[in-house]
Amino acid sequence: MVETHDGDAYLVRPVGRVASPLTEAASAPRQGDEGAPEAWLVFDPQVERALRDVRVGADLLVLTWLDRARRDVLAVRPRGDESRPETGVFSTRSPHRPNPIGLHRVRVLAVDGLRVRVADLEALDGTPVLDVKPVLGAADER
Repeated sequence: MVETHDGDAYLVRPVGRVASPLTEAASAPRQGDEGAPEAWLVFDPQVERALRDVRVGADLLVLTWLDRARRDVLAVRPRGDESRPETGVFSTRSPHRPNPIGLHRVRVLAVDGLRVRVADLEALDGTPVLDVKPVLGAADER
């Protein structure tokens, strides 16, 4: 449950989960293009229609809920490097932040019903998927 500026609350429900060989944050790459293994996005049946136009070769933005991240962190040393200055998390890609929403650019390798195989996803196995959006091309291609 998330509270809005006027005190109302709303609920964000996952549309699926990540199925990945990555199970521990310590062994996961920091970014997907730094050696992430192929993984599956496994969607709930109620969103099947939303997947109908996802195609092999497409680049997607996957939003996840980083459910194992800390929510009380406001500043970090980027990449855990103590020689770097402390930086506010809104200027980093740290998973530890007030609302641990992950943003991942992936490439679709296969589509099999409710399962989408992707490259470059560094999310851990079981991570909730909140949404998927296409990467937009040039303005005249939209």
